[in-house]
Amino acid sequence: MSTHYQQPGVLTRRVMNPLVAFLTRRGLSLAGSTVLGVPGRSTGEMRTTPVNPLTLDGERYLLAARGQTQWVRNLRASGWAELTVGRRTERVTAREITDPAEIVPVLRAYLRQWAWEVGAFFQGVGADASDEELAAIAPQHPVFAITG
Repeated sequence: MSTHYQQPGVLTRRVMNPLVAFLTRRGLSLAGSTVLGVPGRSTGEMRTTPVNPLTLDGERYLLAARGQTQWVRNLRASGWAELTVGRRTERVTAREITDPAEIVPVLRAYLRQWAWEVGAFFQGVGADASDEELAAIAPQHPVFAITG
């Protein structure tokens, strides 16, 4: 398992994430944003952060562009989360995908949709990279299949 993690800067932590989460909780989803709530590993308290769920071939996924984030660790421990947009909260179960061959199409679709927002976290690898290049970075970006 990779320990890759790109910590967000102060602007992201203190301004952008809270702003996106605030707007999403009010029903204004920005570019598909959803507020992810996951119980903390130690306290059990819900920890929240904005995420961009991806739907691909009828399946839904969460991908951690920054790597081994706290929400990833919490989701591995709990196996469930809540996704909130406006007044609608959906409880989902999560299954981590670890096979790079399964992750490649998810990475490619995620980068096609959100490279403008998260492309800097993928070491210069883009949506049009080869399967081998995407497979090489797959362990650095945890992916979860989610079901409601």
